[in-house]
Amino acid sequence: MDYRSHSQPEESAPSPSLDDCLKLLKGERDEQRLAGLLVVTKFCKGDDAVSLRKIYDAVGPRFLDRLLRTGLGKGINSGNSSENRDAYLQLSVTVLAAFCRVPEIASSEDMVSKVPPILELMLKESGTSILEECYEFLYLVTNATGDGVTTLYESGGMKVLAFQMSTFADGSRLMELAIRLLQLMLSKLSLEIITNDYLSELSTIVTVVAREFAVLHNALKFESLHLLTAVLSSNYSALLHEALRVMPDSKWSMYMRVGVVAILQNRVAPAEKLQALILAESIVSIKGEEWLIGKIDLPDIQDSIPSDRCLLLVLESSRVEIAVLLNELAYLKYEASKNTSSTAESFFSKQRNVAIAFSLVEKIIRLISNIAESEGGLIDDNTFMKVMNGLNETIGVVLEYLQDAKEHERKKGNDLLASVRLVGSYLAETPHACKEKVRELLQHMLSIEGEDEPSPFYSVFFLLPMLCQTTMEIEGCKDLVSSGMYKAVAECLIKLIGPGRVTVEDDGCIFLACDTILNLLLKVKEQVRFPMDESTSIHLLKALAYWTELNSVFRGQ
Repeated sequence: MDYRSHSQPEESAPSPSLDDCLKLLKGERDEQRLAGLLVVTKFCKGDDAVSLRKIYDAVGPRFLDRLLRTGLGKGINSGNSSENRDAYLQLSVTVLAAFCRVPEIASSEDMVSKVPPILELMLKESGTSILEECYEFLYLVTNATGDGVTTLYESGGMKVLAFQMSTFADGSRLMELAIRLLQLMLSKLSLEIITNDYLSELSTIVTVVAREFAVLHNALKFESLHLLTAVLSSNYSALLHEALRVMPDSKWSMYMRVGVVAILQNRVAPAEKLQALILAESIVSIKGEEWLIGKIDLPDIQDSIPSDRCLLLVLESSRVEIAVLLNELAYLKYEASKNTSSTAESFFSKQRNVAIAFSLVEKIIRLISNIAESEGGLIDDNTFMKVMNGLNETIGVVLEYLQDAKEHERKKGNDLLASVRLVGSYLAETPHACKEKVRELLQHMLSIEGEDEPSPFYSVFFLLPMLCQTTMEIEGCKDLVSSGMYKAVAECLIKLIGPGRVTVEDDGCIFLACDTILNLLLKVKEQVRFPMDESTSIHLLKALAYWTELNSVFRGQ
């Protein structure tokens, strides 16, 4: 039976009822079923689940399978003309996508088994109108069952997506479905496995989605943001970061900056701004702090964005986020009901988020320090002052959080240690900033421990650059000695150079600790009492002897 003879029923013919369609679909001959399916495509509404279920039961999965195979040229009647096969294929994909709007049908083994041939079809027919219905089918099946996701992945779905997404129009239905398929795979499968299997494809996909994130102004912009954040901020993203870092075309990172600026400068939900900050932190980790500044040179971005806009927005948004999160953390620690699972979960979630904001501020401190050292013109004086004022406000908020911890006699916690690290990074560049507040909190900050630390080490380690500079003056020495925390510096140095020493990335901290101790010793003659106890002195001398011997051995090799 010629399929084409049923493709355009006369307008004067009366509209068939559902029962008429069902009779045709239950017919013994394929021609009757085909005629029924042709009517179905015009008769059934996509959201009429009851009718779709009746029609599906009437036609049966075996006939649908044969129809698809015939369209692919694999059936018994594969000798039909290519025009007929195309018609069968179009009809097959159309009705499969329609049936899968019923979740029970979409999750069936019969539909899952059709994922591989549909992918095969997509590679062959990538330029045809049938493609959107193929993507619709894949999305409905994978959204209905985890087996669909697994089958899509194992059948090479990532390769197909990476190959085709760059050809889709911005914001098109095809692009939307492709992004949702990626989200489903990421939600069901380990990113570590995906990265190991499809690193090149994943890199390509990131560059495509980055453009969508930049140019769109609808819900798909936020879907793109969520996808990019999930991929780039994962614990398993190191290989992907490296692949993007060496990619010759850097337009993707400019698109990222455009998207981040759009989110941060507009009225969007706080959760979306946090997602944008998480994404920004990942991009800075890949491209370096200079990503925050610079001209955007993209022909398809019409709006001019000042080179310092991203930097200022990220800093201000991070400051606001830090203020809100630290306030909420303080409430959870000191006011909320204790020992409840919801409180603990909320606390750790906020702790992770504030760590992202801290990291961004620390990277901005590093950027400003590099700009100041190079005396370059990357930003003007006005922007520089805005950044410094923003940093001062941010550090002030963090110091208030540490003051609150001091008043509650809290010294242990990763949130407190992270706060000390950020303060230390800032004071390393401006050692006399917030002078009175730092002096008031110095003893408490030097006694803070991380969750897994048996005694303070990293809190002292983070403050060494500031301590080394402030102890060059008598006043700084007096502050350290009067607090009794000179012992903490000595113990930190012992842990850095003695037996069983702590391994750190930068050995420069050893010299900072040595210089701090030397500053104190030299100021003894200038009326600074330095009562180093005998036990600490002996341990320090032994550690220095061990370190000296160790270095002499290395030099002799």
